[in-house]
Amino acid sequence: MPETLIKQKRLTIRVGRNTLSFAMPDDAGRVVFEPYVVKSGVSMAANLREAFKQSDMLLDAPPRVRVLIDSPVLLMPVELFDEQLMQPLHQHAFPTAEQDAKLYNVLPDLNAVAIFTINKDLRLVVDDHFHDAKFVCAVSPVWRYLHQRSFIGPRNKLYGYFHERRLEIFSFQKNRFKFCNSFEAKHAYNSLYFLLYVWKQLQLEPEYDELHIVGEIPEQEWLLGELRKYLQKAYVINPSADFNRAPVTEIKNMPYDLQTLFVKGR
Repeated sequence: MPETLIKQKRLTIRVGRNTLSFAMPDDAGRVVFEPYVVKSGVSMAANLREAFKQSDMLLDAPPRVRVLIDSPVLLMPVELFDEQLMQPLHQHAFPTAEQDAKLYNVLPDLNAVAIFTINKDLRLVVDDHFHDAKFVCAVSPVWRYLHQRSFIGPRNKLYGYFHERRLEIFSFQKNRFKFCNSFEAKHAYNSLYFLLYVWKQLQLEPEYDELHIVGEIPEQEWLLGELRKYLQKAYVINPSADFNRAPVTEIKNMPYDLQTLFVKGR
């Protein structure tokens, strides 16, 4: 591969709670996706080190990388953000992440800052292999795209994004978050409770407003059927239709946030 083309490319590494995957456009511009089988009982940093010995994509990786981190996120209004205070604030909200390095992404279209974490050893592995590394909160492409989508039509919208047995529920009001929280969602009935509870908390109208869910939805048909007992306008977002049949939506097991990143950008 020509050196100039290698320098222009950027590898994407997605680090989930228990998953690790790599993606990068090939010479024809098509995205190649490579999930890595994570060894249980071994740190994610150790898994990534091992992947550099086994993965063809990493063995021939360009010097630029974008790392999507799926870790606990603290959102702050951009006007209140202070970089010197982000560590104690995040630590107060998520005490178990005390030993992790704190990072942040500014979300200018939402007037917010997302503070998230990365394991320090994992960051060292990334820095050892790449001279240009950008770290991105994994949910931020989903927030930004669905915020744009929320302007379609006059109805208020509530969104639920399922990934790795978690449920992110969020809603927008103009150019800000109206609500955003994350819940454990190992079972569909828990998800049903959380979605309806937030709907009630936001005082949305069951005959008029809309609920949209997307991602790795547990017991999708059952959950949608139960939601429609209470809400007239509950929908599942189909990424293929929503993204005009973009090729990345046909890639098996690619997370929705990664699809959104490649179709819509950060």
